[in-house]
Amino acid sequence: MTAITKKPVNPTAHLTPEDIEQIGIELDAIRQEVLDDRGERDAAYIRKVVAIQRRLELGSRAVLLGSALPPLWVLGTVGLSVAKILENMEIGHNVMHGQWDWMRDPKIHSTTWEWDNASTADGWKHAHNEVHHTYTNIVGKDNDLGYGIMRVDEDQRWHPMFLAQPVWNFINACFFEYGIAAYDLELGRNLRIPKEKRSAEFKAQLSKTLKKIRKQATKDYVVNPALAAPLGGFVPALAANFTANLVRNLWSHSVIMCGHFPEGVETFEKKSIPDDETRGQWYLRQMLGSANISGSKAMHVMTGNLSHQIEHHLFPDLPSNRYAEVAPKVEALFEKYDLNYHSAPLPQQVASAWHKVVRLSLPNGWLATTNRSNLVEQTKLLWAMSTKGPKVRRAASARLQQQERRLAEAA
Repeated sequence: MTAITKKPVNPTAHLTPEDIEQIGIELDAIRQEVLDDRGERDAAYIRKVVAIQRRLELGSRAVLLGSALPPLWVLGTVGLSVAKILENMEIGHNVMHGQWDWMRDPKIHSTTWEWDNASTADGWKHAHNEVHHTYTNIVGKDNDLGYGIMRVDEDQRWHPMFLAQPVWNFINACFFEYGIAAYDLELGRNLRIPKEKRSAEFKAQLSKTLKKIRKQATKDYVVNPALAAPLGGFVPALAANFTANLVRNLWSHSVIMCGHFPEGVETFEKKSIPDDETRGQWYLRQMLGSANISGSKAMHVMTGNLSHQIEHHLFPDLPSNRYAEVAPKVEALFEKYDLNYHSAPLPQQVASAWHKVVRLSLPNGWLATTNRSNLVEQTKLLWAMSTKGPKVRRAASARLQQQERRLAEAA
């Protein structure tokens, strides 16, 4: 995942400045075509999805009143899991992007929507819409790239603590809504500031987030189980709500990781991004810094159409139901300008993203140079790098890089 400007072959080197600006013009035309055409069928789509989601959640919670019976527990848990995924992915995420603001419906509007998640709408919109979508995949600027807890690029200096990043990435996946809430608050940075020096804005946002978490926890872990208690279902209903939240968290984490973290998705250095970045340059960064998931229409809906991550990053304010429609035009543009349109099935993208998590948890070159015959020796080297000082790590790192160069030359 070395930043694009440090790669031996830059995949954009063949593009002239005029090419880049022409890409911007052609993408603007695709966007405008949808804006000119959006209307009642789009409004009908989102209203239908909202209605289905609400009926499914209400029905599932009603079924869970009898969750002491195993068949009802399974039925209610599956339904509630799907309802929570739909609410977060296809509805909440996209409504808060302003994709449906043109409808002027106060019930489906980015300024009024509050989603079924630990993070507040206002906090998420700042961290996601304003920061992530502006600075997509710029190392050190886009905190969605590893959520501030992982090594995400070979140029980040390796430290033994990164060996644990597959573990904490899995823990983050299980409790993803809380990880996002902490990330939106920039909790790590703010907690390092002495309490008396923390900003009033942070304190206000923290209070709002804690209040939101209490509200969500009360709904899922007190009210619904209490209603099931007369039929002996308090504990089963509580377990069902926990399971549904876990399923939603694992699903959303997987989808989002597939959007920016698989092998082959580009990252960018801060210093390589001009202060006066043009529309074409911004578009090009979105094109190369995102990846799609191929699959069925049902899968696209369950991902919030973030399976069309490339199209979403190019056109974050277009109705999500239109991404499948514009995707062939966008892919044709990639082909026209000889760029890689990164798309693969969900299992392949998830495996690729996790491979990168594991690979970057290890010193540069360790995984590539390790095989069955030298595993013991390489493990000893890794142990030395993990338990001894920076001088040993630098020497061992140079040795690994030399081994990796030899392998590349032999290939």
